[in-house]
Amino acid sequence: MLVHIAVFLATALLPAVSVAAGPANDYPTAARADYVIACMASNGQSHIVMEKCACSIDAIADRITYDDYTAIETVKVMADLPGERAGLFRSSGWAKDLMDRFRQAQVAADRQCF
Repeated sequence: MLVHIAVFLATALLPAVSVAAGPANDYPTAARADYVIACMASNGQSHIVMEKCACSIDAIADRITYDDYTAIETVKVMADLPGERAGLFRSSGWAKDLMDRFRQAQVAADRQCF
């Protein structure tokens, strides 16, 4: 009888138990790797620097959603292009706000990791 109750409880509660969700702002591996590679290009090619760069993108991911991160990456690329259309990404308030948020997150990540 106790076995049947235990089986019943286990199967009844199983749907209520969910697999632990990942971080709220989980970034794809490729995005994290791109950041780490660029960070290492700026800071050195050692294992210690790789660990610090990996820590940095983890800290940024804790502060900025992946959707905002991709918008920030787009703004950075577009702002570097010549021409009038790219000027929108250099001078608009929303683009500046995104870049300011990224810089603040990056400074916090550098303090935490470097």
